[in-house]
Amino acid sequence: MTKPTKVTPPTARRSAASSLPWNLVSTSAQQTDRLGQAIGHALRGGETIALYGPLGAGKTALVRGLAQGLGALPTSVTSPTFVMIHEYDQGRLPLAHVDLYRIGSPRELESTGLTEYFSGKTVTAIEWADKGLASLPHDRIEIALNHRAERSRTILLRATGPKSEEILALARRQYGKTGRFARHRQAEP
Repeated sequence: MTKPTKVTPPTARRSAASSLPWNLVSTSAQQTDRLGQAIGHALRGGETIALYGPLGAGKTALVRGLAQGLGALPTSVTSPTFVMIHEYDQGRLPLAHVDLYRIGSPRELESTGLTEYFSGKTVTAIEWADKGLASLPHDRIEIALNHRAERSRTILLRATGPKSEEILALARRQYGKTGRFARHRQAEP
């Protein structure tokens, strides 16, 4: 059996105020969901969440939690692999769930209309965000999920600008009230 490749988000320019990355271990889809809920509660509108990780790492489970944190039904969230973008308007903010797995070129990316979601109140959660990195806003939340063992995942969260920094700080506080993840020391910048 081959060991899956570890996925790390691309290095982004970080503001001087950016905090250190936040490292967690999730041992279930429910724990990943709870992290998504904490982030969803903290969102104010217009944020971009870039998700990185191999197949089965928990990206869609995290988006289900985001939807629930925004007040939408988590059961309505499915992977948008074949549709590319699912929109959910049942919560306090609209959520666009994007999957760039099948994107093969910048031209294909342009035809999705992805950049139209980056203005206004829509929260945009993008799976396989590395395939559209050049089009993403500079200020975003980056989340890398990786297989650790059969039933556990490592999750690395990082802010790349002042708005995402504020949201992650709020999410950490929210998570601290409800989270049950194994905690790891902070990674160095």
